[in-house]
Amino acid sequence: MKFLLLVFLLVNMSKLVYSNDLDKLTSIENTVYHELKSKLLDKSYHIYIKAPKPVVKDKKYITVYVLDGGITFPLLASYSKYLQLAEDVPELIIVGISYGTDDWKKGNSRSHDFTAPAKDREHYGGAEKFQNMLNTELFPYIENNYPSNKNKRILFGQSLGGQFAIFNAMFHPDNFWGIIASNPAIHRNLDFFKRKPIANTALLLYVSRAKNDDERFIRPMDQWLSYWKKNKHPLNMKVEWLKNHNHFSAAPEAFRNGIMWITKH
Repeated sequence: MKFLLLVFLLVNMSKLVYSNDLDKLTSIENTVYHELKSKLLDKSYHIYIKAPKPVVKDKKYITVYVLDGGITFPLLASYSKYLQLAEDVPELIIVGISYGTDDWKKGNSRSHDFTAPAKDREHYGGAEKFQNMLNTELFPYIENNYPSNKNKRILFGQSLGGQFAIFNAMFHPDNFWGIIASNPAIHRNLDFFKRKPIANTALLLYVSRAKNDDERFIRPMDQWLSYWKKNKHPLNMKVEWLKNHNHFSAAPEAFRNGIMWITKH
C-alpha cells in the first residue's frame, strides 16, 4: 500500500513539473518553435521565434536574428521586453538559432558554422555555407510566415558569433540592415579579416568590446581595428568599450546599445 502511494505521489509530482505552460513566462510568451531541416547543410536547426502579439495590420517589423540561440534567445528575448517598456527599442521579432545542445559531440557546430578558415583549426571555415543557409532557407521561412521586414534585418553574434557578424559585415553586407558583434573572437584567423571588404556604407556595424575580456580576444581585435584605421575601411562602424564586463557578461548591454544605435539611423 505504501509503495502504491509513493508511485501515485511521484506521478503527480512529475505532472506538476512538466505541465508548466511557458506562456506563463510573460517575457517570452507567444514564442513559437520551428525545426529547420536544412537541405543545404544536411542537419537540423532549432529555431525560436518571438513576434509581437497582436501585430499591427500591414506593419513589417525589425527582425533580430540571434546566434547561439540556446543561450541568447531566452536571455535577449526576455530582456527586449523591458527595453520595449522603457522605449529604448521598438517592437521586434526575435529569432533564435539554436543547436539544441552546447556539446559539439552532440551536434553543436558553432565553431564550424560561424567561422572563416583558420590554418590551425581544420573544422573552421563554414561561415559561407551557413550564410547561404540563412539566405535560402531561414530568411524565406521567417519572411513568408511572419510580418518581418526583409530590409530591416539585424544580426547579433557573441564571441565566435561575433566573428560571423564581422564576416557578414565585410563580405555579405547586403544581407542585413544592422549587425551587432559582441566581443568578436578572431584570434585564430585574424589575417582572413584583413582581406578587402565589399563596400556598403548603408550597413550599420556595431562592435562592442568588454574591458575585462581575455587578452587573447582583445589583442587581435586591436590589430584588426588598427589595420583598418590605417587602410581606411569602407564600413559604417561604431566601436564601444563596455566597462565592468567580461567576455560573456557583456552580451545584454551589447544587444541594447547596438539596437539603439542602429534603429536611430
